[in-house]
Amino acid sequence: MRDIAIRADGRAGRITLRRPQALNALTYPMCLAIADALAAWRSDAGVALVIFDAEGDRAFCAGGDIADMYSCGRAGDFEYGRRFWRDEYRMNAAIAGFPKPVISFLQGYTMGGGVGIGCHGSNRIVGFSSRIAMPECGIGLVPDVGGSYLLARGPGHLGECFGITGRRMGAADAIFMGFADSFVPEENWPELKMALCETGNTAPVAAASVNPPDGDLPGQWQQASALFSAATLSLIVDTLHNDDSDFAIECLRQIGKNSPLSMACAISLIRRQRQTASLREALSLEYRFVFRALEHADFLEGIRARIIDKDNSARWKHDSASAVPAAEIRQMLDHLGEEELVWNQVPDAAEQNTLEQQT
Repeated sequence: MRDIAIRADGRAGRITLRRPQALNALTYPMCLAIADALAAWRSDAGVALVIFDAEGDRAFCAGGDIADMYSCGRAGDFEYGRRFWRDEYRMNAAIAGFPKPVISFLQGYTMGGGVGIGCHGSNRIVGFSSRIAMPECGIGLVPDVGGSYLLARGPGHLGECFGITGRRMGAADAIFMGFADSFVPEENWPELKMALCETGNTAPVAAASVNPPDGDLPGQWQQASALFSAATLSLIVDTLHNDDSDFAIECLRQIGKNSPLSMACAISLIRRQRQTASLREALSLEYRFVFRALEHADFLEGIRARIIDKDNSARWKHDSASAVPAAEIRQMLDHLGEEELVWNQVPDAAEQNTLEQQT
């Protein structure tokens, strides 16, 4: 496949995204190809670890390619998007539950669908150019692909902050938030990849890692957490309006661009994820929102305004943060009945080990 290179290299399985002109946006066929490769490599004794990387220096993966999803949705076909998300989430779970090390090299932008590929493995490597974010509220979605699960595990209420504003994390802040593990200068990545392929173990990652440049969050996170700790989106916005710091002003600017329904649901989602034990549970909850998003949320309008027409003048369902009814938030995250995401197609590492012991 032209858009992705999947091959064995020494003791490593290699997956390289090859759409640098599109910031390596993830297409549905790419998603399925990744899932097939992981399934084949689970029991392949010749593959000791998996490496994800991407061509170009602007992005590891800036998100999912949603052009087809948009055109189908506009035509009243919601099943294509739901199928894409189902298979993408199963692929995300396969990465997280893979029984061998999964190493990702996250240069440039890693956003949305890129987080789902790059931030659930065992060794997530960032460099000077890395910028990681979950900006979905700006297009009428919520942080998904397991992003809400990661956000919920950040310090204090930083998850709500990054989830509804879409703020970008540099290398140090991505490590602080739990989206990355190690900082390695990008000029050293080729040598590190070669060592991983030769050795088949992750020891070279620790040897190549150094301290990243200072981030913003260590000195800022307590203030940010307090500002985003209120019970609802409306109260959070009120709290920000009552704070005259540059940080609060910038957060309000970002929030003002985003879908109120998406932000209100994202807050509920992230807070529920703090009680969630596994990534699969988190993805199942995210899927409830996206299943309904094409038909009942702001997704199609968000794509129109930000990506298709690029007028940045989205006509959201609700005019303000205070206008989102609590009942609508509950409805968007309610159980899907027979449409709930099914996981038996993707055994996690613990299940796989149990099956192997029984056979």
